[in-house]
Amino acid sequence: ENPWDLSPFSVTPAASLLSKCVSVGALSQVRTRTGPVFSSHLRKAEEQIRMQKQLDEVCACSCLGDGVLGSRRFQMLQMLGDHMQELLREQNSLRQRLMRPLAHTNLPVHAHLHRFVVESLNLMMDFIETLEENVLRLTAEFIPVQLLPLPLSQDSSHAQLLMQASEMETLSSQILQWKSVDGCSLVTSDP
Repeated sequence: ENPWDLSPFSVTPAASLLSKCVSVGALSQVRTRTGPVFSSHLRKAEEQIRMQKQLDEVCACSCLGDGVLGSRRFQMLQMLGDHMQELLREQNSLRQRLMRPLAHTNLPVHAHLHRFVVESLNLMMDFIETLEENVLRLTAEFIPVQLLPLPLSQDSSHAQLLMQASEMETLSSQILQWKSVDGCSLVTSDP
């Protein structure tokens, strides 16, 4: 016989304690029944379990509804995909254009980088201005003012660019002459 099974006629230690408390007057049956039997923590846990069950039921119902909508959406996407594949089969030029890589096209600048692009453009403009000033100063030191072309003295950017190109050309030809005199040959390599 199981010692934990209580017969309906046996008195448990808890029942005897309660009967002594009632007989002494420390407790009454009215007070014991109106008071909470369990702690507030247990009540909160039961409430959370009940709310979780309700939430699970709502989710189960919504999942069934999404299944119907999801299958319809899936069918629509399948039809769209089939239509696009047929278009690509028919339109050879469209297929080739879509297969071309996007690496050499103009890519948009992300919005969070706009400020940096503007700042870098300002820096480039400042660099170009200081470069032009330095080139003017250096050319004024090495070339007499009488030999300067008229547009350069009028600060024309186009004339400055042409002059810089001609200077670069003469310098490169001088360097090539020096290399050939020294017996060195210029080696060019493709990247």
